Amino acid sequence: QVHLVESGGGSVQSGGSLRLSCASSSSLVAMGWFRQIPGKQRELVADIDVGGFTNYADSVKGRFTISRDNAKNTLYLQMDNLEPEDTAIYYCNTPSRAFFWGQGTRVTVSS
Repeated sequence: QVHLVESGGGSVQSGGSLRLSCASSSSLVAMGWFRQIPGKQRELVADIDVGGFTNYADSVKGRFTISRDNAKNTLYLQMDNLEPEDTAIYYCNTPSRAFFWGQGTRVTVSS
């Protein structure tokens, strides 16, 4: 069973930046970052395959950057130019949601 631990969330003002981390107990496979706003479905915002090819949701394209450090079994999400609409709990998992979910990390962006 793979354990995922997200960290790096916090409270920032609009236009600010945060860097999220996801530590995996196993070697990374294709991975993604999801976010969930209360009352809404969890959505995939960025993913990266084993070769480093990335995809982004239109809502974050140009502002978020997903990356991975295979040696550290760690996934990252650099979030720049944050907007209040980015306020959510962020989770990592495979794009197919194959692993058990971690506790997530909360991001709050104020205007």
